[in-house]
Amino acid sequence: MRAITRARFEGLAAYTRRAAMAVMAVMADELAWFSSQDESVIAALIRDTDGEYSAHLLMRDLDEKYRWIGATGYHAAPEGAVIELRSRIARAAADADEFRVQGDETKRPVDFFTPLTDRERLHPNFVRLREELGFVAARRLITSMMRWYDDVDGNFVEQFQTSGFDQRVWELYLFAALTEAGYDVERPKPAPDSLATGPRGRFALEAVTVNPSIGPDGKATPSPRLEPDHDPESYRRDYLPLKYAGPLTAKLKKKYWERPEVSDVPLTVAIQDFHDTMSMTYTGSALSTYLYGIQHDTRTGADGTREVVATKVEFHMKGKTPIPSGFFFLPDAENVSAVIFNASATLSKFNRLGVIAGFGSDDVTLVVKGLMIDPDEDATAPLPFAAVVGPHYEERWLDGAIVFHNPRALRPLDPATLPGTAQHFLQADGTILTLAPAGQVIGSVTSVLAFGGSEED
Repeated sequence: MRAITRARFEGLAAYTRRAAMAVMAVMADELAWFSSQDESVIAALIRDTDGEYSAHLLMRDLDEKYRWIGATGYHAAPEGAVIELRSRIARAAADADEFRVQGDETKRPVDFFTPLTDRERLHPNFVRLREELGFVAARRLITSMMRWYDDVDGNFVEQFQTSGFDQRVWELYLFAALTEAGYDVERPKPAPDSLATGPRGRFALEAVTVNPSIGPDGKATPSPRLEPDHDPESYRRDYLPLKYAGPLTAKLKKKYWERPEVSDVPLTVAIQDFHDTMSMTYTGSALSTYLYGIQHDTRTGADGTREVVATKVEFHMKGKTPIPSGFFFLPDAENVSAVIFNASATLSKFNRLGVIAGFGSDDVTLVVKGLMIDPDEDATAPLPFAAVVGPHYEERWLDGAIVFHNPRALRPLDPATLPGTAQHFLQADGTILTLAPAGQVIGSVTSVLAFGGSEED
Protein backbone atom coordinates (compact mmCIF):
# COMPACT_ATOMS: atom_id res chain seq x y z
CA MET A 1 0.00 0.00 0.00
CA ARG A 2 1.21 3.51 -0.76
CA ALA A 3 -0.10 7.01 -0.20
CA ILE A 4 -1.29 8.99 -3.22
CA THR A 5 -2.32 12.61 -3.60
CA ARG A 6 -5.90 13.76 -3.58
CA ALA A 7 -5.40 14.97 -7.16
CA ARG A 8 -4.37 11.45 -8.19
CA PHE A 9 -7.37 9.90 -6.44
CA GLU A 10 -9.71 12.43 -8.09
CA GLY A 11 -8.16 11.81 -11.49
CA LEU A 12 -8.74 8.09 -11.13
CA ALA A 13 -12.10 7.96 -9.39
CA ALA A 14 -13.79 11.33 -8.86
CA TYR A 15 -16.60 10.21 -11.15
CA THR A 16 -17.40 7.29 -8.84
CA ARG A 17 -18.89 9.90 -6.51
CA ARG A 18 -21.93 9.85 -8.76
CA ALA A 19 -22.72 6.50 -7.19
CA ALA A 20 -21.81 5.03 -3.79
CA MET A 21 -19.30 7.65 -2.67
CA ALA A 22 -21.60 10.66 -3.12
CA VAL A 23 -22.81 10.30 0.46
CA MET A 24 -19.25 10.12 1.74
CA ALA A 25 -18.42 13.52 0.24
CA VAL A 26 -21.28 15.12 2.19
CA MET A 27 -21.19 13.23 5.49
CA ALA A 28 -17.44 12.99 6.08
CA ASP A 29 -14.06 14.68 5.61
CA GLU A 30 -11.51 12.93 3.42
CA LEU A 31 -8.11 12.97 5.10
CA ALA A 32 -5.78 10.80 3.01
CA TRP A 33 -5.73 8.59 -0.08
CA PHE A 34 -4.02 5.29 -0.79
CA SER A 35 -3.59 2.65 -3.49
CA SER A 36 -2.13 -0.76 -4.10
CA GLN A 37 1.17 -0.69 -5.97
CA ASP A 38 -0.54 -1.22 -9.32
CA GLU A 39 -3.52 1.03 -8.47
CA SER A 40 -5.95 -1.81 -9.01
CA VAL A 41 -7.31 -0.86 -5.58
CA ILE A 42 -7.58 2.69 -4.24
CA ALA A 43 -8.99 4.01 -0.98
CA ALA A 44 -9.89 7.17 0.93
CA LEU A 45 -9.45 7.62 4.67
CA ILE A 46 -12.34 9.58 6.16
CA ARG A 47 -13.47 11.08 9.45
CA ASP A 48 -17.23 11.07 9.92
CA THR A 49 -19.44 13.46 11.86
CA ASP A 50 -19.02 11.31 15.01
CA GLY A 51 -15.25 11.76 14.92
CA GLU A 52 -14.62 8.14 13.94
CA TYR A 53 -12.19 7.04 11.23
CA SER A 54 -12.69 4.51 8.46
CA ALA A 55 -11.49 3.87 4.93
CA HIS A 56 -13.53 3.13 1.80
CA LEU A 57 -12.07 0.90 -0.91
CA LEU A 58 -12.66 1.05 -4.67
CA MET A 59 -11.58 -1.30 -7.43
CA ARG A 60 -11.93 -1.36 -11.21
CA ASP A 61 -14.93 -3.40 -12.31
CA LEU A 62 -15.15 -5.36 -15.58
CA ASP A 63 -15.88 -2.07 -17.41
CA GLU A 64 -12.70 -0.53 -15.94
CA LYS A 65 -14.71 1.83 -13.72
CA TYR A 66 -13.63 2.27 -10.12
CA ARG A 67 -16.46 0.99 -7.93
CA TRP A 68 -16.97 0.74 -4.19
CA ILE A 69 -16.06 -2.74 -2.86
CA GLY A 70 -16.18 -2.23 0.89
CA ALA A 71 -14.97 -0.32 3.92
CA THR A 72 -12.99 -0.87 7.06
CA GLY A 73 -14.62 -0.80 10.45
CA TYR A 74 -14.84 2.39 12.50
CA HIS A 75 -11.83 3.37 14.60
CA ALA A 76 -11.25 5.94 17.32
CA ALA A 77 -7.90 6.93 15.77
CA PRO A 78 -6.74 7.13 12.13
CA GLU A 79 -3.89 4.70 12.78
CA GLY A 80 -6.34 1.87 13.43
CA ALA A 81 -8.18 2.50 10.15
CA VAL A 82 -4.90 2.62 8.18
CA ILE A 83 -3.69 -0.67 9.70
CA GLU A 84 -6.92 -2.42 8.76
CA LEU A 85 -6.90 -0.78 5.34
CA ARG A 86 -3.48 -2.21 4.54
CA SER A 87 -4.72 -5.75 5.02
CA ARG A 88 -7.99 -5.06 3.13
CA ILE A 89 -6.11 -3.68 0.12
CA ALA A 90 -3.74 -6.67 0.07
CA ARG A 91 -6.64 -9.11 0.20
CA ALA A 92 -8.59 -7.35 -2.56
CA ALA A 93 -5.55 -7.13 -4.83
CA ALA A 94 -4.81 -10.82 -4.32
CA ASP A 95 -8.40 -11.85 -5.12
CA ALA A 96 -9.11 -9.30 -7.84
CA ASP A 97 -11.24 -11.64 -9.95
CA GLU A 98 -13.65 -11.96 -7.04
CA PHE A 99 -13.69 -8.42 -5.67
CA ARG A 100 -13.93 -6.44 -8.93
CA VAL A 101 -17.11 -8.08 -10.23
CA GLN A 102 -20.17 -5.88 -9.66
CA GLY A 103 -22.68 -7.86 -11.71
CA ASP A 104 -24.02 -5.04 -13.89
CA GLU A 105 -21.06 -4.55 -16.22
CA THR A 106 -21.33 -4.58 -20.01
CA LYS A 107 -17.77 -5.93 -20.29
CA ARG A 108 -17.24 -3.33 -23.02
CA PRO A 109 -15.17 -0.50 -21.50
CA VAL A 110 -15.53 2.86 -23.25
CA ASP A 111 -12.68 3.26 -25.74
CA PHE A 112 -12.19 6.83 -26.90
CA PHE A 113 -8.93 6.47 -28.77
CA THR A 114 -9.22 3.52 -31.17
CA PRO A 115 -10.15 5.25 -34.46
CA LEU A 116 -13.61 4.45 -35.79
CA THR A 117 -12.96 5.86 -39.25
CA ASP A 118 -10.24 6.58 -41.83
CA ARG A 119 -7.40 8.82 -40.71
CA GLU A 120 -8.29 11.61 -43.15
CA ARG A 121 -11.66 12.04 -41.40
CA LEU A 122 -10.15 12.34 -37.93
CA HIS A 123 -10.05 15.79 -36.38
CA PRO A 124 -6.47 17.17 -36.31
CA ASN A 125 -6.69 17.88 -32.58
CA PHE A 126 -7.92 14.35 -31.90
CA VAL A 127 -4.88 13.02 -33.75
CA ARG A 128 -2.63 15.25 -31.63
CA LEU A 129 -4.35 14.12 -28.44
CA ARG A 130 -4.12 10.45 -29.42
CA GLU A 131 -0.56 10.36 -30.75
CA GLU A 132 1.64 13.15 -29.42
CA LEU A 133 3.72 12.75 -26.28
CA GLY A 134 2.94 16.33 -25.30
CA PHE A 135 -0.71 15.40 -24.66
CA VAL A 136 -0.14 12.14 -22.81
CA ALA A 137 -1.47 13.63 -19.55
CA ALA A 138 -4.76 14.73 -21.16
CA ARG A 139 -5.08 11.40 -22.96
CA ARG A 140 -4.67 9.36 -19.80
CA LEU A 141 -7.00 11.60 -17.79
CA ILE A 142 -9.74 11.43 -20.41
CA THR A 143 -9.36 7.65 -20.61
CA SER A 144 -9.91 7.44 -16.85
CA MET A 145 -12.81 9.87 -16.56
CA MET A 146 -14.72 8.63 -19.58
CA ARG A 147 -15.39 5.23 -18.08
CA TRP A 148 -18.31 6.95 -16.32
CA TYR A 149 -19.55 9.23 -19.11
CA ASP A 150 -23.06 8.33 -20.24
CA ASP A 151 -23.27 8.47 -24.04
CA VAL A 152 -27.04 8.79 -24.37
CA ASP A 153 -26.93 9.52 -28.11
CA GLY A 154 -24.60 6.65 -28.95
CA ASN A 155 -22.38 8.77 -31.22
CA PHE A 156 -20.16 10.59 -28.72
CA VAL A 157 -16.96 8.70 -29.53
CA GLU A 158 -17.40 9.03 -33.30
CA GLN A 159 -17.99 12.78 -33.01
CA PHE A 160 -15.16 13.18 -30.50
CA GLN A 161 -12.82 11.71 -33.10
CA THR A 162 -14.11 13.68 -36.08
CA SER A 163 -16.06 16.86 -36.79
CA GLY A 164 -17.49 17.27 -33.27
CA PHE A 165 -14.21 17.22 -31.39
CA ASP A 166 -14.43 20.75 -29.96
CA GLN A 167 -18.05 20.38 -28.90
CA ARG A 168 -17.37 17.05 -27.21
CA VAL A 169 -14.32 18.38 -25.35
CA TRP A 170 -16.54 21.17 -24.01
CA GLU A 171 -19.09 18.60 -22.82
CA LEU A 172 -16.34 16.53 -21.19
CA TYR A 173 -15.12 19.64 -19.41
CA LEU A 174 -18.59 20.42 -18.07
CA PHE A 175 -18.98 16.83 -16.86
CA ALA A 176 -15.67 17.09 -14.99
CA ALA A 177 -16.48 20.52 -13.53
CA LEU A 178 -19.90 19.47 -12.26
CA THR A 179 -18.46 16.30 -10.75
CA GLU A 180 -15.73 18.33 -9.04
CA ALA A 181 -18.42 20.60 -7.57
CA GLY A 182 -20.12 17.58 -6.00
CA TYR A 183 -23.00 17.06 -8.42
CA ASP A 184 -24.54 13.82 -9.58
CA VAL A 185 -24.80 14.33 -13.34
CA GLU A 186 -27.71 12.75 -15.19
CA ARG A 187 -28.01 12.89 -18.97
CA PRO A 188 -31.71 12.69 -19.84
CA LYS A 189 -32.83 11.89 -23.34
CA PRO A 190 -33.55 13.82 -25.47
CA ALA A 191 -32.63 17.02 -23.58
CA PRO A 192 -31.25 18.98 -21.84
CA ASP A 193 -27.64 17.78 -21.87
CA SER A 194 -27.34 17.46 -18.09
CA LEU A 195 -29.31 17.55 -14.88
CA ALA A 196 -27.04 18.25 -11.92
CA THR A 197 -28.11 17.30 -8.40
CA GLY A 198 -26.03 17.88 -5.30
CA PRO A 199 -25.80 19.42 -1.83
CA ARG A 200 -26.41 22.90 -3.28
CA GLY A 201 -29.56 21.93 -5.12
CA ARG A 202 -30.54 20.92 -8.63
CA PHE A 203 -30.26 22.67 -11.99
CA ALA A 204 -30.30 21.88 -15.69
CA LEU A 205 -27.46 22.62 -18.10
CA GLU A 206 -27.43 22.74 -21.87
CA ALA A 207 -24.04 22.90 -23.63
CA VAL A 208 -23.44 24.78 -26.87
CA THR A 209 -20.43 25.99 -28.85
CA VAL A 210 -19.65 28.86 -31.19
CA ASN A 211 -18.31 27.31 -34.40
CA PRO A 212 -16.65 28.66 -37.55
CA SER A 213 -18.91 30.18 -40.19
CA ILE A 214 -19.41 27.87 -43.18
CA GLY A 215 -19.26 29.24 -46.71
CA PRO A 216 -21.21 28.15 -49.82
CA ASP A 217 -18.49 25.58 -50.55
CA GLY A 218 -19.13 23.86 -47.23
CA LYS A 219 -15.79 24.92 -45.80
CA ALA A 220 -15.06 27.16 -42.81
CA THR A 221 -14.65 30.81 -43.76
CA PRO A 222 -11.69 32.75 -42.34
CA SER A 223 -12.24 35.24 -39.56
CA PRO A 224 -12.70 38.88 -40.66
CA ARG A 225 -9.70 39.81 -38.52
CA LEU A 226 -7.52 38.16 -41.19
CA GLU A 227 -8.98 40.18 -44.07
CA PRO A 228 -7.03 43.14 -45.55
CA ASP A 229 -9.92 45.60 -45.02
CA HIS A 230 -10.54 44.40 -41.45
CA ASP A 231 -12.39 46.99 -39.33
CA PRO A 232 -11.35 46.39 -35.69
CA GLU A 233 -14.20 48.43 -34.23
CA SER A 234 -16.92 46.71 -36.26
CA TYR A 235 -15.34 43.34 -35.48
CA ARG A 236 -15.50 44.02 -31.73
CA ARG A 237 -18.87 45.81 -31.72
CA ASP A 238 -20.83 43.58 -34.12
CA TYR A 239 -19.09 40.46 -35.41
CA LEU A 240 -17.96 38.92 -32.12
CA PRO A 241 -21.20 39.49 -30.15
CA LEU A 242 -23.20 38.08 -33.07
CA LYS A 243 -21.12 34.89 -33.04
CA TYR A 244 -22.70 34.23 -29.63
CA ALA A 245 -26.16 35.40 -30.72
CA GLY A 246 -26.80 32.54 -33.14
CA PRO A 247 -26.16 29.58 -30.80
CA LEU A 248 -27.88 31.23 -27.82
CA THR A 249 -31.07 32.26 -29.62
CA ALA A 250 -31.22 28.78 -31.18
CA LYS A 251 -31.36 27.35 -27.66
CA LEU A 252 -34.32 29.61 -26.84
CA LYS A 253 -36.26 28.04 -29.70
CA LYS A 254 -35.85 24.60 -28.09
CA LYS A 255 -37.97 25.69 -25.08
CA TYR A 256 -36.28 23.26 -22.71
CA TRP A 257 -38.14 24.82 -19.79
CA GLU A 258 -41.32 23.17 -21.00
CA ARG A 259 -39.91 19.69 -20.37
CA PRO A 260 -40.95 18.08 -17.06
CA GLU A 261 -37.33 17.61 -15.93
CA VAL A 262 -36.59 21.33 -16.27
CA SER A 263 -39.89 23.05 -15.49
CA ASP A 264 -39.15 23.73 -11.82
CA VAL A 265 -35.34 24.10 -11.74
CA PRO A 266 -32.91 26.79 -12.96
CA LEU A 267 -31.90 26.30 -16.59
CA THR A 268 -28.35 27.30 -17.53
CA VAL A 269 -26.62 27.43 -20.90
CA ALA A 270 -22.87 26.76 -21.00
CA ILE A 271 -21.21 28.23 -24.09
CA GLN A 272 -17.66 28.03 -25.42
CA ASP A 273 -16.16 29.80 -28.43
CA PHE A 274 -14.31 27.68 -31.02
CA HIS A 275 -15.00 29.84 -34.07
CA ASP A 276 -11.33 30.77 -34.60
CA THR A 277 -7.90 29.78 -33.36
CA MET A 278 -7.80 30.48 -29.59
CA SER A 279 -10.90 32.66 -29.99
CA MET A 280 -12.13 31.79 -26.49
CA THR A 281 -9.18 33.73 -25.05
CA TYR A 282 -10.35 37.09 -26.42
CA THR A 283 -14.13 36.98 -26.95
CA GLY A 284 -15.39 36.79 -23.35
CA SER A 285 -16.10 40.53 -23.26
CA ALA A 286 -18.17 40.19 -26.45
CA LEU A 287 -20.31 37.58 -24.70
CA SER A 288 -20.95 39.95 -21.81
CA THR A 289 -21.84 42.71 -24.26
CA TYR A 290 -24.37 40.54 -26.05
CA LEU A 291 -25.95 39.08 -22.91
CA TYR A 292 -26.56 42.41 -21.15
CA GLY A 293 -26.54 44.86 -24.07
CA ILE A 294 -23.77 46.83 -22.36
CA GLN A 295 -20.29 47.47 -23.73
CA HIS A 296 -17.39 48.32 -21.42
CA ASP A 297 -14.47 50.47 -22.55
CA THR A 298 -11.39 51.63 -20.68
CA ARG A 299 -10.62 55.32 -21.13
CA THR A 300 -7.56 57.24 -20.10
CA GLY A 301 -8.04 60.79 -18.84
CA ALA A 302 -5.76 63.78 -19.39
CA ASP A 303 -4.14 63.13 -16.02
CA GLY A 304 -3.30 59.54 -16.97
CA THR A 305 -5.96 57.92 -14.80
CA ARG A 306 -8.01 55.12 -16.32
CA GLU A 307 -11.67 54.37 -15.86
CA VAL A 308 -14.12 51.79 -17.20
CA VAL A 309 -17.11 53.33 -19.00
CA ALA A 310 -20.31 51.35 -19.65
CA THR A 311 -22.30 52.12 -22.81
CA LYS A 312 -25.78 50.80 -23.67
CA VAL A 313 -25.86 48.74 -26.89
CA GLU A 314 -29.26 48.43 -28.60
CA PHE A 315 -28.31 46.24 -31.55
CA HIS A 316 -25.44 44.74 -33.56
CA MET A 317 -25.22 45.08 -37.35
CA LYS A 318 -25.17 41.94 -39.49
CA GLY A 319 -24.44 43.51 -42.84
CA LYS A 320 -27.22 46.08 -43.08
CA THR A 321 -29.55 44.21 -40.73
CA PRO A 322 -29.75 45.26 -37.06
CA ILE A 323 -29.82 42.32 -34.62
CA PRO A 324 -31.07 43.15 -31.09
CA SER A 325 -28.46 43.06 -28.35
CA GLY A 326 -29.20 42.00 -24.79
CA PHE A 327 -29.95 38.27 -24.94
CA PHE A 328 -31.34 38.27 -21.40
CA PHE A 329 -34.03 40.76 -22.50
CA LEU A 330 -35.31 38.77 -25.47
CA PRO A 331 -38.74 37.11 -25.33
CA ASP A 332 -38.57 33.76 -23.46
CA ALA A 333 -35.05 34.49 -22.20
CA GLU A 334 -36.45 34.88 -18.69
CA ASN A 335 -36.51 31.06 -18.66
CA VAL A 336 -32.70 30.95 -18.85
CA SER A 337 -31.30 31.49 -15.37
CA ALA A 338 -27.65 32.05 -16.31
CA VAL A 339 -25.03 31.60 -19.01
CA ILE A 340 -21.70 29.95 -18.17
CA PHE A 341 -18.38 30.51 -19.96
CA ASN A 342 -14.77 29.51 -19.35
CA ALA A 343 -11.99 30.76 -21.62
CA SER A 344 -9.54 28.21 -20.20
CA ALA A 345 -11.76 25.14 -20.70
CA THR A 346 -9.84 23.67 -23.63
CA LEU A 347 -7.72 20.61 -24.29
CA SER A 348 -4.87 22.37 -22.51
CA LYS A 349 -6.85 22.34 -19.26
CA PHE A 350 -7.19 18.57 -19.52
CA ASN A 351 -3.43 18.40 -20.04
CA ARG A 352 -2.70 20.56 -17.00
CA LEU A 353 -5.16 18.74 -14.74
CA GLY A 354 -3.74 15.47 -16.03
CA VAL A 355 -0.23 16.48 -14.97
CA ILE A 356 -1.52 17.49 -11.53
CA ALA A 357 -3.13 14.03 -11.22
CA GLY A 358 0.12 12.30 -12.07
CA PHE A 359 -0.75 11.25 -15.62
CA GLY A 360 2.10 13.17 -17.26
CA SER A 361 5.49 12.14 -18.61
CA ASP A 362 8.93 13.04 -17.27
CA ASP A 363 9.82 14.01 -20.84
CA VAL A 364 7.13 16.70 -21.02
CA THR A 365 6.90 20.06 -19.23
CA LEU A 366 3.91 22.38 -19.43
CA VAL A 367 4.25 26.14 -18.93
CA VAL A 368 1.05 28.18 -18.58
CA LYS A 369 0.98 31.95 -19.17
CA GLY A 370 -1.91 34.34 -19.16
CA LEU A 371 -3.89 37.09 -17.46
CA MET A 372 -5.73 37.04 -14.16
CA ILE A 373 -8.00 39.48 -12.37
CA ASP A 374 -6.08 41.99 -10.27
CA PRO A 375 -7.35 41.76 -6.66
CA ASP A 376 -6.89 45.54 -6.31
CA GLU A 377 -10.45 46.91 -6.44
CA ASP A 378 -9.19 50.06 -8.18
CA ALA A 379 -7.37 48.15 -10.92
CA THR A 380 -8.49 48.69 -14.51
CA ALA A 381 -6.24 46.10 -16.14
CA PRO A 382 -5.53 42.42 -15.46
CA LEU A 383 -2.30 40.97 -14.10
CA PRO A 384 0.00 38.75 -16.19
CA PHE A 385 1.11 35.42 -14.71
CA ALA A 386 3.27 32.44 -15.65
CA ALA A 387 3.80 29.07 -13.97
CA VAL A 388 5.31 25.66 -14.58
CA VAL A 389 2.69 22.95 -14.18
CA GLY A 390 4.14 20.63 -11.57
CA PRO A 391 3.85 19.38 -7.98
CA HIS A 392 3.24 22.85 -6.56
CA TYR A 393 0.90 24.09 -9.27
CA GLU A 394 -2.79 24.23 -8.31
CA GLU A 395 -5.81 24.37 -10.58
CA ARG A 396 -9.42 23.15 -10.48
CA TRP A 397 -11.83 22.37 -13.27
CA LEU A 398 -14.01 25.34 -12.26
CA ASP A 399 -11.10 27.79 -12.20
CA GLY A 400 -11.64 30.44 -14.87
CA ALA A 401 -15.38 29.84 -15.14
CA ILE A 402 -17.74 32.83 -15.30
CA VAL A 403 -21.45 32.78 -14.47
CA PHE A 404 -23.50 35.54 -16.10
CA HIS A 405 -26.74 35.82 -14.10
CA ASN A 406 -29.96 36.77 -15.87
CA PRO A 407 -31.59 39.78 -14.14
CA ARG A 408 -35.00 38.63 -15.44
CA ALA A 409 -34.69 34.97 -14.52
CA LEU A 410 -37.92 33.31 -13.39
CA ARG A 411 -35.82 30.77 -11.47
CA PRO A 412 -32.59 32.55 -10.46
CA LEU A 413 -29.46 30.47 -10.06
CA ASP A 414 -28.03 30.59 -6.53
CA PRO A 415 -24.50 32.11 -6.77
CA ALA A 416 -23.30 29.32 -4.45
CA THR A 417 -24.26 26.69 -7.04
CA LEU A 418 -20.80 26.74 -8.65
CA PRO A 419 -18.29 27.69 -5.94
CA GLY A 420 -15.07 29.42 -6.89
CA THR A 421 -16.41 30.89 -10.12
CA ALA A 422 -16.69 34.56 -11.10
CA GLN A 423 -20.24 35.93 -10.89
CA HIS A 424 -21.68 38.75 -13.00
CA PHE A 425 -24.85 40.62 -12.02
CA LEU A 426 -26.61 43.51 -13.76
CA GLN A 427 -27.28 46.33 -11.30
CA ALA A 428 -30.23 48.72 -11.24
CA ASP A 429 -28.04 51.60 -12.45
CA GLY A 430 -27.09 49.67 -15.60
CA THR A 431 -23.60 48.68 -14.46
CA ILE A 432 -22.38 45.11 -14.04
CA LEU A 433 -21.22 43.91 -10.65
CA THR A 434 -18.48 41.28 -10.82
CA LEU A 435 -17.64 39.07 -7.86
CA ALA A 436 -14.55 37.02 -8.59
CA PRO A 437 -12.19 34.89 -6.50
CA ALA A 438 -8.62 36.14 -6.05
CA GLY A 439 -6.47 35.13 -8.99
CA GLN A 440 -9.38 34.36 -11.34
CA VAL A 441 -7.84 33.49 -14.72
CA ILE A 442 -9.18 35.52 -17.64
CA GLY A 443 -7.31 33.63 -20.35
CA SER A 444 -4.15 31.59 -20.78
CA VAL A 445 -1.87 29.80 -23.22
CA THR A 446 -0.10 26.55 -22.37
CA SER A 447 3.26 25.75 -23.93
CA VAL A 448 4.04 22.05 -24.35
CA LEU A 449 7.77 21.31 -24.11
CA ALA A 450 8.69 17.80 -25.18
CA PHE A 451 12.10 16.34 -26.09
CA GLY A 452 13.60 19.80 -26.47
CA GLY A 453 10.89 20.90 -28.90
CA SER A 454 7.86 23.07 -28.09
CA GLU A 455 4.39 23.72 -29.35
CA GLU A 456 1.49 25.79 -28.08
CA ASP A 457 -2.20 24.87 -27.76
